[in-house]
Amino acid sequence: MHTTLTKRGQTVVPAEIRKRYNLKPGDHLVWLDTGEGIKVVPVPADPLEALTGCAKGEGLLEALYRYRKEERERENR
Repeated sequence: MHTTLTKRGQTVVPAEIRKRYNLKPGDHLVWLDTGEGIKVVPVPADPLEALTGCAKGEGLLEALYRYRKEERERENR
């Protein structure tokens, strides 16, 4: 899949990509220069909502409980 850059530096996001990532007019894209290439990343309208559930299954709550328990034990020594 490829697009063409216009004289004004504009390009088109292909319809397949717009549908897959639910991009609508007015949505923002970030262009990242990696030094080896360019990545285009959509910015969600509500970043917090987009992150909801992204760490599910990582055991973070249990790790936090273990850490707090270890800290309490160290304080009591």
